[in-house]
Formats: sequence, structure tokens, C-alpha cells
Amino acid sequence: MRYDDFRRSENIDDRRDDEGGGFSPGGGLGIPIGQGGLGIGTIIVLGLLGWALGIDPRILIGGAEILSGGGPSSVQVDRRPSSSRGTGAPKDEMGSFIAGVLGEIDDRWSEIFQASGQSYQGPRIVLFRNATNGGRCGMAQSAMGPFYCPPDRQIFVDTAFFREVETRFRGCSGKACQFTQAYIIAHEAGHHVQNLLGIIPRVTRAQQQAGSRAESNRLQVMVELQADCFSGVWANRENKKRPNFLEPGDIDAALQTASAIGDDTLQRKMQGRVVPDSFTHGSAEQRKRWFMTGFQQGTVQACNTFQAANL
Repeated sequence: MRYDDFRRSENIDDRRDDEGGGFSPGGGLGIPIGQGGLGIGTIIVLGLLGWALGIDPRILIGGAEILSGGGPSSVQVDRRPSSSRGTGAPKDEMGSFIAGVLGEIDDRWSEIFQASGQSYQGPRIVLFRNATNGGRCGMAQSAMGPFYCPPDRQIFVDTAFFREVETRFRGCSGKACQFTQAYIIAHEAGHHVQNLLGIIPRVTRAQQQAGSRAESNRLQVMVELQADCFSGVWANRENKKRPNFLEPGDIDAALQTASAIGDDTLQRKMQGRVVPDSFTHGSAEQRKRWFMTGFQQGTVQACNTFQAANL
């Protein structure tokens, strides 16, 4: 993936250098951490599983503490805003990469919205380590994976997540991991597009009225697959704008990642069986297919998962 000529967005809140990584000795929310010590990598993996399966990550982390024999203790996470945040495009390689991807995402979606007579204002990305104040969405923790907060229109990213996708989940390898990272960011930006279009508020109301957890989960799957499709739309538009943007293996890496974090893949690894009614993000096949639908067709209309005959 070539990104040297990407426009760097200034809409970044870089909290990675906050003293203590967002942890403080007093006040805030207690997260169970074993005395024997669950490593941050394990916590991230358990959080990723919870994120993909619709399970509170703290339940998985607490369960792992019991299995590892460590007694539950806690560290306190400060909910207060940091006084040492950096704003604007970061200067380090990873920060610059994320700022570039966000800048191009904003530019392409601005063009799409403008073509339909609408205006687009992009999301803000918050970069952090370990944990940070998540505004109206509560605490942002590494164990949660990247997520979009609709009320604040912010995307929260601990970049350690990208390493876990590569090393533990084998979602990509080598330089192609850059496009995997762009796919993940574009997926979260897809949720922002859904928010601007009023899709997220409508689905939230429908979930509140759903007669069962399975029905609510199915609506969530539609939301997530549409965000995958929107990620593909961005890749399509970016590739037309910059024909040399994609390199051999990039699309394969995105599909590999989509497969690695499909609900069925993660459930099979975690519990040895697949329970479709509990899916919240879609199967590996669905995630790959909807990303490719967006990439091949490049239109918002192609991503209507809510009226698809075959989800």
C-alpha cells in the first residue's frame, strides 16, 4: 500500500504519551488484572474476542484470571481528560500513517456526499495506550479493540490492536498489514457514515424494540457488514483517485483479516462450536463478501445490507 502522498488529517487527538498510559492510582473504573499477571497481549486478545462476539471483555478477562489462578486485583483508570494531549497530525510513522488514511477517507466520503447534495464532516480519531477517557461512551480500553463512539463522533484506537491482528490472529503478514490497518480504520469510519446517514439511530431504536437477543444481534450484524462494505467503497474510490495506491497482496490481506475476525472463526477457536444466533459482526464469508461488494461496485447503494436477499 502506497500512502506517501496521502493528505494528513489534523483531526487527531494523540494521547499515546499521556503519563501512565491513561492509568492512575486513584479514582475511576477498576479493571480486573490478575496478581499473577495477565499480559496486555492476553487482555487484548480476550477483548478482541469479546468485541467480535458481543461479550463484555471484562467477563472474559475476569474468567481468564480465575483459570490462570491469579486472584483478582484492580488498577484504576482515570476518567478525567488528559492535560497533555497532542492534537494534529502525529509525527511518528504509525501516527502519520493513521492521519494519512483518515485524510483520504474524509476526502473520498466528502466527494460521495457532495455528489448527492450532502455535506460530510469526518470523525475524530483518538490514539491512546491502555485506556483513556472515552467521553460519552465510557472508558476506552485496549481490550475493546478499535471502536466508534456515535455521540461524540470519535474513533478510538490503541495501535497495539494492529500487532495482535498480525501476530496472534494471523490476519495479515508483512507490508500488506498496512492495508489491513487501513481497512480497520475505514470500517470504523464506515460507522461514522452510518451515523451521519441516520442508520445507527434507527437500528438502535429497532434493537430496543427487538423481541429477542438473536433479533437484536442480527440487526447488529447488518450494521457491521455494511461498515465492511463502506470500507470497500473507500478502497474503490481511493484506487481510482490513486491507481498505484494498492499493491499486490493488499486486497488479499484485507480478506484474510476479515476472515480471521469473523464471528464463526473466533467462536470456533474460543469454544469449539459456532452459534450463528450470537453473531454480532458476521461470519468470515459474509465479511469478505461485503467488503468485496463495496470494493467492486464502489457505491453506497450496493451496501444496503438491510434489504439484501442474502446477508
